[in-house]
Amino acid sequence: MIKIVTIKDIAKATGCSPSTVSRVIANNSRISEKTKQKVRKAMQDLGYHPNLTARNLVVQSTKTIGVIMPSSADKSLQNPFFAEVLRGIGSYFHQEQFSILLSTGQTEQEKFKEVERMVLGKYVDGIILLYSRLNDPIIDFLKEKDFPFVIVGKPLEYKNEIVHVDNDNIKAGKDITAYLIENGHRRISFIGGAADLVVTIDRQKGYEMALKEAAIPVLKEYALHTEFLKSGGREAVEQILKLEVKPDAIVVSDDLISVGVISMLEEYGLKVPEDISLASFNNIYFSEIIKPALTTVDIQIYQLGVESAKAIIKMCMNQKLTRKRIIIPHDIVYRESVRLKK
Repeated sequence: MIKIVTIKDIAKATGCSPSTVSRVIANNSRISEKTKQKVRKAMQDLGYHPNLTARNLVVQSTKTIGVIMPSSADKSLQNPFFAEVLRGIGSYFHQEQFSILLSTGQTEQEKFKEVERMVLGKYVDGIILLYSRLNDPIIDFLKEKDFPFVIVGKPLEYKNEIVHVDNDNIKAGKDITAYLIENGHRRISFIGGAADLVVTIDRQKGYEMALKEAAIPVLKEYALHTEFLKSGGREAVEQILKLEVKPDAIVVSDDLISVGVISMLEEYGLKVPEDISLASFNNIYFSEIIKPALTTVDIQIYQLGVESAKAIIKMCMNQKLTRKRIIIPHDIVYRESVRLKK
């Protein structure tokens, strides 16, 4: 006969009271880390599995966070950025015994309905948005309901009210463009994601600032917007090569787009960086193994996920956040896709 391990068994094994064990299971912030570790080790050794459904009914918590992507899951997860940010979120959730409920909506309307169902049906304790875009009805809904949510990115509105985890994308856009300029490039194009995404707006703003400071004209036809996919990069190159005066360098807002850019340029007989230099963003896992290896801005994607997970759990547990804006630093990783000044 299988013996069912109870809270009392854990309390007896650790010398703690049953109420202390219950608080450890609930991850109560008043319990010391030393006590938590001792109780959790006993739970593991004795094979104790808390009845989370019963506990959640008592504390009115689901221990689940909804995670919303900018487009459908099947499309978003083609981009390694989202897999990496989810890895960061998931690692911290695992530590704190929270679960993820991932959005699957295909259209904007489906996504909104999904968030509405999560919130009104009390399926989740909070929401993480893995994007920030202009005029987003989901943000308006979450604010109206006063529901805990965190944005990975920067809200264009309410940025002093909404908790968000971001890079300084304006500075990053300026830094990577300035690096191209320092190496003698003057005809620099920009390929960004959707024009209503704040990350695209900020990176493009930094790109334009660098051009202006170098007294290089900002040409409207040099700025293109596409999907964060390899196919998006291929489509952008077709537009660039139709220009009367071709660029000698491109700032690309995402490494996956860059893969499409490189492959399409090769089809037209153009080499990176000999014929055209390429500087990118995100430093995803294949950036250093493709040919040529990408010079790219490392935005610490995993850490973006971890910090957003920390923030939303604190909000759900009514703990005070000292900052609304959590900035993750960036670095440029210099590789082979930029032709250097001789």
